[in-house]
Amino acid sequence: MKTYSLDDVTDKFVGEKGTISRENFENELKIDLIGQTIKQIRKERNLTQEQLGELVGVKKAQISKIENSLTDARFDTIIKVFKALNAKINFNVELLNQNIAIH
Repeated sequence: MKTYSLDDVTDKFVGEKGTISRENFENELKIDLIGQTIKQIRKERNLTQEQLGELVGVKKAQISKIENSLTDARFDTIIKVFKALNAKINFNVELLNQNIAIH
């Protein structure tokens, strides 16, 4: 029985690294992880979605959508959610060695 690495399977069924389909897949995965993290922290803090929404200034439905990755939430809303959860967040920006063409 042959075994395959996760990278091999992802390359075959999603697309190789550097392709648009692979980048879209990885971005969706990151958004999903943010939602799962928010849900986990909210539960650890013994907060309902409604209570967290009140702290952030949004409705319960918006918190639900963020947790379930059903919306492209605004960046400032995500930051407000983490602040309301008293969670420290870090964002990393990596500059790629690519030329930028201006037309």
